[in-house]
Amino acid sequence: MKSLLKTLTETYGPSGHEDAVRKIIQKEVKPYADEVRVDAMGSLIVRKKPSVAAKNSKRIMLAAHMDEIGVIVSHVDKNGFVRFASNGGVFGRYTLGARIRFLNGVTGVVGFDKLEAVDQAPALNKMYIDVGATNRSNCPVKVGDFGAFERSYMEMGNRLVAKSLDDRAGVVVLIEALKSIKSTPHDLYFVFTTQEEVGVRGAGTAAYSIDPEIGIAIDVTGTGDTPASLKMAMELGKGPCVKVRDPGMLSDPRVVEWMINTAEKVKLPYQREVLLMGSTDARAIQITRAGVMAGALSIPCRYIHSASEMVDYEDLKNSVKLLTALLSKPVSF
Repeated sequence: MKSLLKTLTETYGPSGHEDAVRKIIQKEVKPYADEVRVDAMGSLIVRKKPSVAAKNSKRIMLAAHMDEIGVIVSHVDKNGFVRFASNGGVFGRYTLGARIRFLNGVTGVVGFDKLEAVDQAPALNKMYIDVGATNRSNCPVKVGDFGAFERSYMEMGNRLVAKSLDDRAGVVVLIEALKSIKSTPHDLYFVFTTQEEVGVRGAGTAAYSIDPEIGIAIDVTGTGDTPASLKMAMELGKGPCVKVRDPGMLSDPRVVEWMINTAEKVKLPYQREVLLMGSTDARAIQITRAGVMAGALSIPCRYIHSASEMVDYEDLKNSVKLLTALLSKPVSF
């Protein structure tokens, strides 16, 4: 799982340009799938048909997004310095001094006009990317080119650090769950979605096509376990989180109860999640067509939307175990 996570996090895939990530996933899931297709939005839809008959068989959609936050070139000045806009939730405090890789392989460093206050990060419109050019004509990128953070994966004991753990961590969990489910009474759709970071777009169109009875997003969630952090209950190493609420959606109480009861039955650690900022693909799934019972399994993650996000390896393994337990048995609602 660590090797796959390293490969996925070090692969370029900002919103709208998930192709390279999708190819890696496709190779991993093909031996375990009954059907594999790519929809018009670029989401990878992997179906595992029911292997045992059951009265309470459900059509279940599981979603983890392939894309990562990034930037898009908006202007190149006469000296070859590149101005940019965000493609997803790029924050100034994490961007200054970052390295950016573009689709054509060009890399650059984020600089700034000047600091009005030395202890404050400037706004994105006061930053630029230095790609080594000396004028507009020899600048190797152009307006409309996409870029993403460039940073290598590393391990710090059980703590795994990389860019794009949001949501390649969820992608790995979903892949490993597919591999570990030996039999299921459900019609399962493992969906690796596009363009989550710019408005949960791929999840919405995939859910419309699948028309699931239950939807579960697998994504990261913020934590409250660092100095002076937001007062939230989620912590690294304490198990996967069962989402109750985030600003974009309220989880269906039946889904919450199902997830918690399953975790307790198989004796897996879990946390209850009330997230104070952000949302997931579950928001789009929940309001598709006439509505879907939806929830989310969340992986605690520090420093979300930075180039050095952090998760705990035990949380990843326990997330796989919980998903496997949920999907291997009939549900009672």
